[in-house]
Amino acid sequence: MGDKANGLGGEVTYYTWEEVQKRCTRDERWLVINRKVYNITKFCYRHPGGSRVISHYSGQDATDPFTAFHIDKELVQKHMKCLLIGELAPGEPCIEPSKNAAMVEDFRTLRSTVEQMGLLNPNKLFFCGMLLHVLLLDMLAWLNLYYFGTSFIPLLITALLLGTVQAQAGWLQHDFGHLSVFSKSKWNHLVHHFVIGHLKGAPASWWNHMHFQHHAKPNCFRKDPDINMHPLLFALGKKLAVELGLKKKKYMPYNQQHKYFFLIGPPALIPVYFQWYIFYFAVQRKKWVDLAWMITFYIRFSYCYIPLIGIGGTIGLFMFVRFLESNWFVWVTQMNHIPMHIYYDENKEWLSTQLQATCNVDQSLFNDWFSGHLNFQIEHHLFPTMPRHNYWKAAPLVRSLCKKYGVNYQSKPLFTAFADIVSSLKESGELWLDAYLHK
Repeated sequence: MGDKANGLGGEVTYYTWEEVQKRCTRDERWLVINRKVYNITKFCYRHPGGSRVISHYSGQDATDPFTAFHIDKELVQKHMKCLLIGELAPGEPCIEPSKNAAMVEDFRTLRSTVEQMGLLNPNKLFFCGMLLHVLLLDMLAWLNLYYFGTSFIPLLITALLLGTVQAQAGWLQHDFGHLSVFSKSKWNHLVHHFVIGHLKGAPASWWNHMHFQHHAKPNCFRKDPDINMHPLLFALGKKLAVELGLKKKKYMPYNQQHKYFFLIGPPALIPVYFQWYIFYFAVQRKKWVDLAWMITFYIRFSYCYIPLIGIGGTIGLFMFVRFLESNWFVWVTQMNHIPMHIYYDENKEWLSTQLQATCNVDQSLFNDWFSGHLNFQIEHHLFPTMPRHNYWKAAPLVRSLCKKYGVNYQSKPLFTAFADIVSSLKESGELWLDAYLHK
C-alpha cells in the first residue's frame, strides 16, 4: 500500500503510479487528478456523466479530461473531497511515465491561454439566433402545408424543412449539452431539455451517457460507444480488422462493407435503431423527466400534422424526416472519426488521443452551418466546453502546438471527408479478408 507521512492537514498517504495503475478492475477503481489520488469505486455509479465515462480513466491520470469536461470545477471539487485517499509520492512525476511530459505541459499552457482569451465564454446572442432559426424553419414547414396544400411538392418541401430542423436542432442540443453538464446554470439545462426533448424527441440523459464516453476515449474500442458497430456490422480500423480476421470471425461480409454501408448506415441509424432505443433507455433507466419532454414532441408533431395529412400521412412524414435526419447525422459525425485511428485504449496524452481519432473539414460558411461547426472537430474534442463560434480562433494555436510535436493535424474538403468514410471501410474490409484467408 502507499506510504504515509504527516502533513499540516494531518496524515497523508502517498502512492506510486504503479499502485494507481493496478486499480482498474470492477472491484477497485482509482484515478489521479492534479497529483491527488481518488477512489471512485462506488462513486462512479453516482457520477452525473454516467459510470462508464469516469471508469474509463480507472488506473490513469484524469487531469486533462477532468479539466476539459467540467465547467464549474469548484462545485465538482466539493463532491470529490470524500473520494480523496492520498497523493502521488513526492518522487513520482506529475505526468504518467509513459506520456510525453513536455507535450502535456504545453497543452495545459495552451488551455490556460484559451481561457485567458475568453474563448470558453459563450455568446448568448449567437445561440439565441441559432435557436430562433431552428424555430423559424419549424414554423415554415407547417405553414408550407397549411397554405400550399398537401400535394407532392409541398409535402416534399415540408419534409426537407423538417429534416433541416432535426439536423440543426441536433447540433444545437449538442452545444447546450456540452455547456450544461456539470454547470450550475439552470437555463442551460432547461434549454438543453427543450431542444433535445421537445424539438427532437430524445432524452438528454441518453445523450450525456453516450456522448461523453465518446469524448473521453474517442475511437477506443469498448470505451467509445460510437464504434459499437464493430464487429457486428462493420470491421473498423486497420488493426481491429486484422485482429478480427486472424480470429476467423465473420459476422458480416466485411469486404463488402463499403457497399452495404449505404443501406444500413446513413439511412437506417435513427429511424431503425435510435427511434426505439431512446424510449427503451428512458424507461429502463427511469428517466421520467426526459420521457415527459420527449412526449411533448410527439404530441406537438401529431397536433400539427394529423389535421392536415391524416394519421397515415403524419407517420409517413415523420419516418421520412427521420430518414433525412439520419443521413445528415451519420455523414457529418462519421467523416471526422471513421477514417481515423481506431484501436484499444493506448492511454496517450490528451492531445495525441484526440488528434489520432479526429480530423477537421475545411472552413466555409456552408460547412460551418451544415455541420454545426463540427467541421472543427479537433478543437471541439480538445476543448469540449468551448462554444462553437470560437473554434476558428483556437485553430491556429492548436495547429502550432501540433506542428511542434509532429502530431498530424488533418483538414479536408467536405466531399473528400465523405469519400474517406467509404474508402476507409473498403480498406479495413480488405485487410480483414486477407487476415481471414491467411492460414
